[in-house]
Amino acid sequence: MGTGENEQGLRKIMDFTRLLSISVLTIHLYLFCYDSMEVWGLTAPITDRLLLSISKIVVFNSMLSAKGSALLLLAISLFGTRGKKSENTSLNTLITNAIAGVAIYFLSVLFLGLEFPESIITACYIGFSSLGYIIILTSGAQLSRILKINFADDVFNDNNETFPQEERKIDNEYSINLPAQYRINKKTRNSWINIINPFRGILILGTPGSGKSYFIIRHIITQHIKKGFSMFIYDFKYDDLTKIAFNTLLKHNNQYSIQPKFYVINFEDMSRTHRCNPLDPDNMTDLTDATEASRTIMLGLNREWIKKQGDFFVESPINFLTAVIWYLRKYQDGLFCTLPHVIELIQVEYKDLFELLSREPQIDVLINPFISAWKNQAYDQLEGQVASAKISLARLSSPDLYYVLSGNDFTLDLNNPNDPKIVCMGNNPMKQQVYGAVLSLYISRMIKLVNQKNKQKCSLIFDEFPTIFFNNIDSLIATARSNKVATTLTVQDYSQLKKDYGKEQAEVILNIAGNVLSGQVSGDTAKQLSERFGKILQKRQSISTNSTDTSYSQSAQLEFAVPASKIASLSSGEFVGMVADDPHTRIDLKIFHNEIKNDHELIRTEESSFNEYPEIRQVDRREIFVNYCQIKQDIQELLAQELGQVNEQKQSHEVSDASSGELMQGLQI
Repeated sequence: MGTGENEQGLRKIMDFTRLLSISVLTIHLYLFCYDSMEVWGLTAPITDRLLLSISKIVVFNSMLSAKGSALLLLAISLFGTRGKKSENTSLNTLITNAIAGVAIYFLSVLFLGLEFPESIITACYIGFSSLGYIIILTSGAQLSRILKINFADDVFNDNNETFPQEERKIDNEYSINLPAQYRINKKTRNSWINIINPFRGILILGTPGSGKSYFIIRHIITQHIKKGFSMFIYDFKYDDLTKIAFNTLLKHNNQYSIQPKFYVINFEDMSRTHRCNPLDPDNMTDLTDATEASRTIMLGLNREWIKKQGDFFVESPINFLTAVIWYLRKYQDGLFCTLPHVIELIQVEYKDLFELLSREPQIDVLINPFISAWKNQAYDQLEGQVASAKISLARLSSPDLYYVLSGNDFTLDLNNPNDPKIVCMGNNPMKQQVYGAVLSLYISRMIKLVNQKNKQKCSLIFDEFPTIFFNNIDSLIATARSNKVATTLTVQDYSQLKKDYGKEQAEVILNIAGNVLSGQVSGDTAKQLSERFGKILQKRQSISTNSTDTSYSQSAQLEFAVPASKIASLSSGEFVGMVADDPHTRIDLKIFHNEIKNDHELIRTEESSFNEYPEIRQVDRREIFVNYCQIKQDIQELLAQELGQVNEQKQSHEVSDASSGELMQGLQI
């Protein structure tokens, strides 16, 4: 019970047991070496009579039983020994010494068979038996001083921060299953990352080189194509992901009831790109569509405006661009409703442009502030409102961009059950600011067509998501779940997302995704993820040493399952995260910290046999430039036709007014 009286009583019992052990050994030596004892004069009649009765005890029937009994009593006495704990006491050394002592203790009997004088044999036997006994006693007493703790074995607390993970492969018609392995209790076990409900959003984080594309994105692409998904891929480093998707579709096109068509948009190789008009008039049904397209283009070209939405000089160019887009949408039922025509029309002089736009009654409310500023000669204000739109859009004035944006090879309803598509859009890291704005427009228009009911299951994959602007991505994840649209976003770091989208939008994106997979990240990202993954019960040990005693304590307390420092030091291919389940398939072990297993040799073999994406058409620079000039000519003809009609109407009004004046003068006469 730990009271002083009990400890004192226990100590007396142990001392008595040890004394009894020594007594048995001493009596054994006296009885079995009696002849030498008599020669040495160590016997006495009273002792002989006393020990004669004791020698009849079974213990002393043989030499082995006597020595074994003495050793057993010694072992019992050592169980209650308590010594000062010491970190320097080595268990291996004590065990070695104890084994050596037992060997000396029992093998000393071999001296009795030697042909030496009896006194020498007896002296050697007694000496070595006593020496073995002392070694055993010393080693056993020091065993209680061993401190059963070694902080050096787990310096980084790796073993203590392990926890059970999902080892089942849970597969369904939508799932993504990534094979992995993890460590627990110093053992490596196989596990699975089961993203059984990708429609709740997938967020992948990791610094460059952490393995986002190689270990995760490629599996999402291949597994979803094998399961018959239509797909959109934003390929930031074109054509890394496009090549994977194209060759996977070639190999597994039998998974679709209707063969999907494969389309590519890129602005570098005109012979390997399709053409598509993101402002397709058939899909632009009202003014709000033009407003959304205008906002996407302007914020994509001016990323700093994202944080200033609502400001006068941000909303004004957006409204002005909206008016131009909607005018072209209404002109001859959208004959020139393309982004290149919008860019050319917006560069027209104010006088002609305002006169043209004022003919469309639906955009009066949008252009009235600009016309008012122009009429009142507030040119500084007008330039601030309009010039920013002109300057920004002028960066898109390129023959290659005009060529891609003015065609109509396909529509953006990629999950149409009767016409499924796999669409890959490539960016160029060296030109991401210009290309990103155009691709943002494509994506914005596409989402409206994709996020509808009664469509085919669809997967949207955005590699390096912050390089494009997509407004209301949180609404897409929240609402597209019921429409079987799976959204995957890859981000290098929370700070990058916060820089490009603003703090509020970045927090929403980080928190709304149900499935989160993170490679190496640091700073606030690692802290937020660590808090999100929660805590587990971990053992804590402490040691306190003073001049008289060493105390050791062990406790258990809740600590972070994956600390921020651990997330910041992950290796390539090592990921932490949390998956989401659904009501039909519950997953208890949602958190994971493991290493995704890729068959590197198989992947290398597959990539070596990949087919290049074929040429779509033979295009020369002359054809591209002719298209560029034709767009400019279209706008000039539009101006000539519309403004000519306006001038004719003005002239007819003037003639009519003159005739009326002459008639009134005649009546007066």
